Amino acid sequence: MKKSFDVIALGELLIDFTMNGQSEQGNDLFEACPGGAPCNVLAMLNEMGKKTAFIGKVGKDQFGKLLRNTLNDIGIDTSNLFTDSTVNTTLAFVHTFPDGDREFSFYRNPGADMMLTEDEINTTFISQAKIFHFGTLSMTQDSVRAATKKAVKAAKESGALISFDPNLREPLWSSLELAKEQMNYGFSQCDILKISDNEIQFVTGKEDYDEGIRCLQEKYQIPLILLTMGKEGSRAYYKGMRVECSGFSVKTIETTGAGDTFTGSVLNYLLEHDFNNLTEKQLEELLKLANAAAAIVTTRKGVIRAIPKKSEIEELLQRNML
Repeated sequence: MKKSFDVIALGELLIDFTMNGQSEQGNDLFEACPGGAPCNVLAMLNEMGKKTAFIGKVGKDQFGKLLRNTLNDIGIDTSNLFTDSTVNTTLAFVHTFPDGDREFSFYRNPGADMMLTEDEINTTFISQAKIFHFGTLSMTQDSVRAATKKAVKAAKESGALISFDPNLREPLWSSLELAKEQMNYGFSQCDILKISDNEIQFVTGKEDYDEGIRCLQEKYQIPLILLTMGKEGSRAYYKGMRVECSGFSVKTIETTGAGDTFTGSVLNYLLEHDFNNLTEKQLEELLKLANAAAAIVTTRKGVIRAIPKKSEIEELLQRNML
């Protein structure tokens, strides 16, 4: 069957308020940046010319309008983006530290993204995806968790590849045990896993990344695992191969969305290559491109509106070959 979409993603769509200097009075200024991990991933894919769609929910407020307009502007299909008239759009305030790392304050008790229900999941629409992508923020509460699981099941049944990024945000979970439980569900379903260094330690209790990855591989038989290690770069684990690629040195101002940009670049590469027969050389190329894309996004504010162009990624790769 011919699929109409390269990637469909489900999850949170929110406003990231990122720090952007101070006013004349000395008050912190925040910039309203459209964000949310699944849509950040899609924005990268759209920039690369892929056809994408998003499933989620926003509030019937100015922020909800801004998010819908943003997705429409960049060409992400919003036919399954619902509006909730009783709950506001989810907000996240991002406090940035001098090294570019950050801390989140979420306004989501509840937020519209949590209100997606099982009834709103259109399984026929989902069957149109070559790749289905999700994270754990759409699994923090019962109702949206049921919606997510219905979507994953439909995607699997239609033969889509399943991509999963745990994207752990500890303050949003009622308990870390529940977070682990939902991460384990994701591991059990996915073909492509993108996981960060601190998440692998959190979920396996292993300090050594390779050891932690080995635990996941043995338990879940995930075909492709991608480990991100911040400015240290990334690794790919696939069919007994372990490929590592160092990061790029850039003037980082904020790391929000770096992992999502990395994931978007990875999925773009996989759509253009044979997932079942990747070579070591291809894995290296995949990591290089993804590291470069992620590095560029850390030099800007926000994510969806800050996605790097193909030419910028190529330019960074060229500069680092000299």
